[in-house]
Amino acid sequence: MFKKFCSVVLSALLLQAAAVPAFAATSAEKEAKRAEKVRTQLAKLGTGSDARVKLILRDKTKLAGFVSEAGASTFAVTDRAGRTTTVEYSQVGKAQGHNLSTGAKVAIGIGIGAGVTLLILFIWLAHVD
Repeated sequence: MFKKFCSVVLSALLLQAAAVPAFAATSAEKEAKRAEKVRTQLAKLGTGSDARVKLILRDKTKLAGFVSEAGASTFAVTDRAGRTTTVEYSQVGKAQGHNLSTGAKVAIGIGIGAGVTLLILFIWLAHVD
């Protein structure tokens, strides 16, 4: 019984040790995965003056502005002064986008309208008495 238990445990440990290197990704694969993540994140934002982004590049450079154009391997960020910087997706360390969807903008507008309507109704009811 003890021999069977030891052989099962040893077999499991050997299988686990053999499987671990198969899951390890090379640095090139990690870079490609990170670049693809940034590409999809910026694709969701789109391009134009509404696609605001804040970027921290891998060399600690900070960029802020809007995505003026996006390509397969690079994109362009235009800042408030009108300077355009072309950036490769692989250079981006951290990206933060600021873009509300149309549904969010409509919901904010409806909320403001309802709040103003309730405020006017409250003031009117207070002065009627």
